[in-house]
Amino acid sequence: MSRSLKLAATAAALAAALPAMAQQATQEGNWMVRARAVNVNTYNGSTPIPSLSVPSDAIHVESKVIPEVDITYFFTKNIAAELILTVPQKHDVKVKSSAIGAFDAGHFYLLPPTLTAQWHFNPDGDFRPYVGAGLTYSDFSGDQLRVPGVTGLHLDNSYVGFAVQAGFDYKLTKNVFFNMDIKKAQVRSDVENDAGVKVSRVKVDPILFGVGLGWRF
Repeated sequence: MSRSLKLAATAAALAAALPAMAQQATQEGNWMVRARAVNVNTYNGSTPIPSLSVPSDAIHVESKVIPEVDITYFFTKNIAAELILTVPQKHDVKVKSSAIGAFDAGHFYLLPPTLTAQWHFNPDGDFRPYVGAGLTYSDFSGDQLRVPGVTGLHLDNSYVGFAVQAGFDYKLTKNVFFNMDIKKAQVRSDVENDAGVKVSRVKVDPILFGVGLGWRF
Protein backbone atom coordinates (compact mmCIF):
# COMPACT_ATOMS: atom_id res chain seq x y z
CA MET A 1 0.00 0.00 0.00
CA SER A 2 1.37 3.42 -0.97
CA ARG A 3 2.13 6.06 1.67
CA SER A 4 -0.75 8.25 0.48
CA LEU A 5 -3.20 5.36 0.78
CA LYS A 6 -1.92 4.57 4.27
CA LEU A 7 -2.38 8.20 5.32
CA ALA A 8 -5.87 8.27 3.89
CA ALA A 9 -6.78 5.05 5.69
CA THR A 10 -5.40 6.39 8.99
CA ALA A 11 -7.31 9.66 8.60
CA ALA A 12 -10.51 7.76 7.83
CA ALA A 13 -10.04 5.57 10.91
CA LEU A 14 -9.49 8.62 13.14
CA ALA A 15 -12.54 10.36 11.69
CA ALA A 16 -14.61 7.27 12.37
CA ALA A 17 -13.31 7.05 15.96
CA LEU A 18 -13.99 10.68 16.93
CA PRO A 19 -17.78 10.35 17.29
CA ALA A 20 -17.32 7.28 19.50
CA MET A 21 -14.76 9.13 21.66
CA ALA A 22 -17.11 12.08 22.04
CA GLN A 23 -20.00 9.75 22.91
CA GLN A 24 -17.89 8.18 25.67
CA ALA A 25 -17.41 11.57 27.32
CA THR A 26 -20.98 12.77 26.90
CA GLN A 27 -22.65 9.79 28.60
CA GLU A 28 -22.27 11.71 31.86
CA GLY A 29 -21.76 15.12 30.26
CA ASN A 30 -18.57 16.78 29.10
CA TRP A 31 -18.43 19.40 31.87
CA MET A 32 -17.62 19.23 35.56
CA VAL A 33 -17.60 22.17 37.97
CA ARG A 34 -16.01 21.74 41.39
CA ALA A 35 -15.94 23.96 44.47
CA ARG A 36 -13.03 23.33 46.82
CA ALA A 37 -11.60 24.62 50.08
CA VAL A 38 -7.83 24.69 49.53
CA ASN A 39 -5.02 24.88 52.06
CA VAL A 40 -2.13 26.87 50.54
CA ASN A 41 1.13 25.76 52.17
CA THR A 42 3.93 28.07 50.98
CA TYR A 43 7.51 26.89 50.40
CA ASN A 44 9.15 30.15 51.52
CA GLY A 45 12.44 30.04 49.65
CA SER A 46 14.31 33.32 49.11
CA THR A 47 17.78 34.58 48.31
CA PRO A 48 19.63 36.64 50.97
CA ILE A 49 19.65 40.44 51.20
CA PRO A 50 23.17 41.21 52.53
CA SER A 51 22.56 44.96 52.81
CA LEU A 52 19.71 44.33 55.24
CA SER A 53 21.34 41.33 56.97
CA VAL A 54 18.52 39.10 55.72
CA PRO A 55 19.69 35.47 55.30
CA SER A 56 18.50 32.90 52.78
CA ASP A 57 14.90 31.66 53.11
CA ALA A 58 14.05 34.41 55.63
CA ILE A 59 11.12 35.90 53.67
CA HIS A 60 7.98 34.08 54.80
CA VAL A 61 4.75 34.33 52.82
CA GLU A 62 1.63 33.47 54.82
CA SER A 63 0.02 30.06 54.37
CA LYS A 64 -3.78 30.13 54.38
CA VAL A 65 -7.04 28.45 53.33
CA ILE A 66 -8.71 29.84 50.22
CA PRO A 67 -11.85 29.12 48.14
CA GLU A 68 -11.40 27.65 44.68
CA VAL A 69 -13.66 26.99 41.67
CA ASP A 70 -12.56 24.56 38.98
CA ILE A 71 -14.05 24.03 35.53
CA THR A 72 -13.21 20.78 33.74
CA TYR A 73 -14.03 19.77 30.16
CA PHE A 74 -13.81 16.09 29.19
CA PHE A 75 -12.69 15.51 25.60
CA THR A 76 -12.98 11.74 26.14
CA LYS A 77 -13.63 9.56 29.19
CA ASN A 78 -9.94 9.75 30.11
CA ILE A 79 -8.68 13.08 28.73
CA ALA A 80 -9.75 16.42 30.21
CA ALA A 81 -8.60 20.01 30.72
CA GLU A 82 -9.15 21.86 34.00
CA LEU A 83 -9.19 25.62 34.60
CA ILE A 84 -8.51 26.41 38.27
CA LEU A 85 -9.74 29.77 39.54
CA THR A 86 -10.02 31.85 42.70
CA VAL A 87 -10.22 35.54 43.61
CA PRO A 88 -7.11 37.64 44.40
CA GLN A 89 -5.80 36.43 47.75
CA LYS A 90 -4.11 38.63 50.34
CA HIS A 91 -0.87 37.20 51.77
CA ASP A 92 0.96 38.72 54.73
CA VAL A 93 4.77 38.68 54.65
CA LYS A 94 7.25 38.39 57.52
CA VAL A 95 11.04 38.78 57.31
CA LYS A 96 13.78 37.65 59.69
CA SER A 97 16.82 39.95 59.79
CA SER A 98 19.85 39.53 62.05
CA ALA A 99 20.24 43.32 62.10
CA ILE A 100 16.74 44.45 63.08
CA GLY A 101 15.10 41.16 64.09
CA ALA A 102 11.91 39.65 62.71
CA PHE A 103 9.36 42.12 61.39
CA ASP A 104 6.07 42.30 59.52
CA ALA A 105 6.92 43.44 55.98
CA GLY A 106 3.34 44.07 54.84
CA HIS A 107 1.27 42.17 52.31
CA PHE A 108 0.51 41.58 48.63
CA TYR A 109 -2.36 40.13 46.58
CA LEU A 110 -1.93 37.06 44.38
CA LEU A 111 -4.23 35.77 41.63
CA PRO A 112 -2.98 32.40 40.30
CA PRO A 113 -5.24 30.96 37.55
CA THR A 114 -3.99 27.52 36.49
CA LEU A 115 -4.71 25.38 33.42
CA THR A 116 -3.89 21.66 33.41
CA ALA A 117 -4.30 18.73 31.03
CA GLN A 118 -5.50 15.63 32.87
CA TRP A 119 -5.60 11.86 32.50
CA HIS A 120 -8.48 10.22 34.38
CA PHE A 121 -8.14 6.58 35.40
CA ASN A 122 -11.08 4.22 35.89
CA PRO A 123 -13.58 6.69 34.30
CA ASP A 124 -16.56 4.30 34.66
CA GLY A 125 -16.01 3.44 38.32
CA ASP A 126 -17.14 5.17 41.49
CA PHE A 127 -13.51 5.91 42.47
CA ARG A 128 -11.82 7.91 39.69
CA PRO A 129 -8.19 8.98 40.27
CA TYR A 130 -6.43 11.40 37.93
CA VAL A 131 -3.14 13.18 37.32
CA GLY A 132 -2.53 16.48 35.55
CA ALA A 133 0.14 18.93 34.47
CA GLY A 134 0.04 22.46 33.10
CA LEU A 135 0.83 26.12 33.75
CA THR A 136 0.13 28.64 36.50
CA TYR A 137 -0.07 32.37 35.75
CA SER A 138 0.71 34.38 38.90
CA ASP A 139 -0.55 37.96 38.94
CA PHE A 140 0.93 39.99 41.81
CA SER A 141 -0.81 43.23 42.75
CA GLY A 142 -1.46 45.64 45.61
CA ASP A 143 1.91 45.04 47.23
CA GLN A 144 2.31 47.06 50.42
CA LEU A 145 5.77 45.87 51.46
CA ARG A 146 8.63 47.64 53.19
CA VAL A 147 11.55 47.31 55.58
CA PRO A 148 10.65 49.60 58.51
CA GLY A 149 12.64 52.84 58.34
CA VAL A 150 14.74 51.68 55.39
CA THR A 151 12.99 51.14 52.03
CA GLY A 152 9.84 50.01 50.26
CA LEU A 153 9.77 46.63 48.51
CA HIS A 154 8.02 45.75 45.26
CA LEU A 155 7.21 42.51 43.42
CA ASP A 156 7.14 41.63 39.73
CA ASN A 157 3.70 42.01 38.19
CA SER A 158 3.47 38.43 36.88
CA TYR A 159 5.14 35.03 36.54
CA VAL A 160 4.37 31.90 34.50
CA GLY A 161 5.39 28.57 36.02
CA PHE A 162 4.66 24.86 35.84
CA ALA A 163 1.99 23.06 37.86
CA VAL A 164 1.34 19.36 38.56
CA GLN A 165 -1.60 17.74 40.31
CA ALA A 166 -3.06 14.43 41.44
CA GLY A 167 -6.43 13.67 42.93
CA PHE A 168 -9.61 11.67 42.73
CA ASP A 169 -13.35 12.04 42.27
CA TYR A 170 -15.70 9.67 44.13
CA LYS A 171 -19.20 9.32 42.73
CA LEU A 172 -21.88 10.09 45.33
CA THR A 173 -24.94 10.35 43.07
CA LYS A 174 -25.55 10.38 39.33
CA ASN A 175 -24.01 13.84 38.89
CA VAL A 176 -22.36 14.70 42.23
CA PHE A 177 -18.78 13.75 43.15
CA PHE A 178 -16.63 14.12 46.26
CA ASN A 179 -13.17 15.41 45.32
CA MET A 180 -9.72 15.52 46.90
CA ASP A 181 -6.83 17.13 45.04
CA ILE A 182 -3.19 18.08 45.64
CA LYS A 183 -1.19 20.46 43.45
CA LYS A 184 2.31 21.88 43.35
CA ALA A 185 2.74 25.20 41.52
CA GLN A 186 5.72 27.39 40.65
CA VAL A 187 4.95 30.88 42.00
CA ARG A 188 7.96 33.21 42.07
CA SER A 189 8.88 36.88 41.98
CA ASP A 190 11.85 39.23 42.06
CA VAL A 191 11.86 41.70 44.96
CA GLU A 192 13.01 45.28 44.21
CA ASN A 193 13.57 48.31 46.42
CA ASP A 194 12.19 51.81 45.79
CA ALA A 195 15.10 52.54 43.45
CA GLY A 196 14.16 49.61 41.21
CA VAL A 197 17.17 47.53 42.24
CA LYS A 198 16.61 43.78 42.64
CA VAL A 199 17.39 42.76 46.22
CA SER A 200 16.00 39.22 46.41
CA ARG A 201 14.18 36.41 44.63
CA VAL A 202 11.22 34.78 46.38
CA LYS A 203 9.89 31.28 45.71
CA VAL A 204 6.39 30.90 47.10
CA ASP A 205 5.97 27.55 45.25
CA PRO A 206 2.94 26.39 47.29
CA ILE A 207 1.58 22.92 47.82
CA LEU A 208 -2.21 23.19 47.57
CA PHE A 209 -4.41 20.54 49.18
CA GLY A 210 -8.09 20.80 48.32
CA VAL A 211 -11.34 19.11 49.37
CA GLY A 212 -14.67 19.75 47.73
CA LEU A 213 -17.64 18.66 45.64
CA GLY A 214 -18.06 18.44 41.88
CA TRP A 215 -21.11 18.48 39.62
CA ARG A 216 -20.93 16.79 36.20
CA PHE A 217 -23.34 17.78 33.43
